[in-house]
Amino acid sequence: MAADGEGLLRGSRRPLVLGIGGGGDVVGALAIAEAMRIYDGAEPLVGGLTWERRPIDPVPGPRRAAEIAGAWEMAPGVLLAGPRARVADRDVRFGEAGMAELLGRPTLLVDIGAGAGAVAGSLRCAVRSLECDLIVFVDVGGDVLAQGDEPGLRSPLCDALMLAVAARLAEAGEPILLGVFGAGCDSELTADEVLERISWVAGAGGLCGVRGLTEPVAARVEESLALVPTEASAQAVRAFRGAHGKVSIRGGTRTFTLTSLAPQTFFLDVAATFAAAGRLARAVADAPSLELANEALHGLGVRTELDLEREAASAAQ
Repeated sequence: MAADGEGLLRGSRRPLVLGIGGGGDVVGALAIAEAMRIYDGAEPLVGGLTWERRPIDPVPGPRRAAEIAGAWEMAPGVLLAGPRARVADRDVRFGEAGMAELLGRPTLLVDIGAGAGAVAGSLRCAVRSLECDLIVFVDVGGDVLAQGDEPGLRSPLCDALMLAVAARLAEAGEPILLGVFGAGCDSELTADEVLERISWVAGAGGLCGVRGLTEPVAARVEESLALVPTEASAQAVRAFRGAHGKVSIRGGTRTFTLTSLAPQTFFLDVAATFAAAGRLARAVADAPSLELANEALHGLGVRTELDLEREAASAAQ
């Protein structure tokens, strides 16, 4: 039986809302967290991954916990980040640091280098220490539902690994939901592709609810954009404000069609998603490191964001 999404969202007092795609997904997490704070009376903790995209951090891949200053490691690979959280030897500030500055309280940073099993174990320790009563993993765009053959797919690795983490947490009995925010807004899967895969999850009994942006939540997300660079999450707010039609992002290299679907968040049962639409997550679930998870996706013929970043870094030398 699927999780009672509305019951979990309304009943949570201390949710952890975690952007799972790296880069600016923490802004998508803020959209869900703010709605829970305003309408459900929760005190959410927001976070994301230690993987900033190449325009922010030229070094390929996520940063390991040992490379990070301005954060406190509370479990292996899981850190509480303040507004000065950054790569220790470079002028690279994490988006979660900007979010901590906006919110006036720490955010969470997760290093995924050790693979799904280790990350799940560390997150379980962290949520207990932080007294969190619900975990919400948030993907901006919907590529967490990718199957690997979509023409626009560019960054499947983070999302696949984190869906595998979510499946382990669900199996261990942790209250957890997956949220897909801003369908198609990262120009990887199209909105139609995202909706098709959501229908697979729904067919498995895993659609737990839908929530849309509201004015106070949209305004808060817009405020965050001054401190956390992101294009995809910003498109959802633009759609809420009435933008519609063809949009170019990533310096004009990527385009997609923006619709009123973008401001919606689809909440999905993790176990049902893993079974019905988690082809890539199942492939990386037992990999004991990010590197081996990347190789597992290569075995399916899938290129990843890690491959693209390494190619770009090599070309820049």
